[in-house]
Amino acid sequence: MKFQIVSDSSLDLPEEKVREMGIQVVPFYVSFDGEKYLREGKDIKIRDFYQYMVEHPDVYPKTSMPSYNDYRDVLEPYAAAGQPVLCVCLNALFSGSYQVACNARGDLLEAYPGARVEVLDSRLATVLEGLLVEEAVKMRDMDYDLDKALELLKPLRDTGQIFFTTNDLAYLYHGGRIGHAASSIGTVLRIKPLIQYKDRELYSAGLCRGRKHSLEQVLERMKHFVEEKRLDMSRYHMGIACGWDEAEFLPFKEKAFAIMKDFGYKEEDWEVSRVGVTIGVHTGPSPIGVGWLKRWSREEEAGEKA
Repeated sequence: MKFQIVSDSSLDLPEEKVREMGIQVVPFYVSFDGEKYLREGKDIKIRDFYQYMVEHPDVYPKTSMPSYNDYRDVLEPYAAAGQPVLCVCLNALFSGSYQVACNARGDLLEAYPGARVEVLDSRLATVLEGLLVEEAVKMRDMDYDLDKALELLKPLRDTGQIFFTTNDLAYLYHGGRIGHAASSIGTVLRIKPLIQYKDRELYSAGLCRGRKHSLEQVLERMKHFVEEKRLDMSRYHMGIACGWDEAEFLPFKEKAFAIMKDFGYKEEDWEVSRVGVTIGVHTGPSPIGVGWLKRWSREEEAGEKA
């Protein structure tokens, strides 16, 4: 391999996929009491994180980013061995994870002058960050060097879109995303938010009365966006994710597959995952959504050069 790949755990890819790709993940931390912090995916599995929230609806967990030592411990063996490494981090507007990784990088380059460590702000979150990492893995496995991979990855970052909803406004309030009045009124009226991720930020995509309607509207927003922008979905990689309720997620997933099949997207190409702690603390146990990111392809690159 021309370079190794590291990411933080906000990439929200299944553990088996991470092992299969041969990448290293630096975990975020989550706490239910504000004192004891658990490493995501190591001290606490994502399924257990959601189960705790379901069983303790009056508890609002908090996250903490990876520490300097967390990053240094993972990156240093590559620096010491002279192996180039790419570290892909959560959107820097959402977290200090990127800056902490940069701090570790700076010290490692002083300690190992011949080392090559590059830290990339993904400008993305959750499944979109995971899809970007998958594109990096494709380039690594095709024996592209680190400079070329960075050149090709950077334009992909701004092509990501997510539409999702959640069932409980209280978590958005406790996470500082909405005010107390909006949370209280919305809860009484059974209002469910539609949320869009684009251009590095979260935006309101509308409000719905009832959970069933909100899930239908997520799919409608997805379909409308693809039609309006006339996207060629063969050039995109899609992801779909949920929190706790797999029984509720299954029919949503099948409907999404059916819609995108009409646009020429293959069911086996979807990345199906579970939303991790960095988003889950804001949404509660019930996030469900879809997203996509433009793929890199050697054929398209060759066409653009021509």
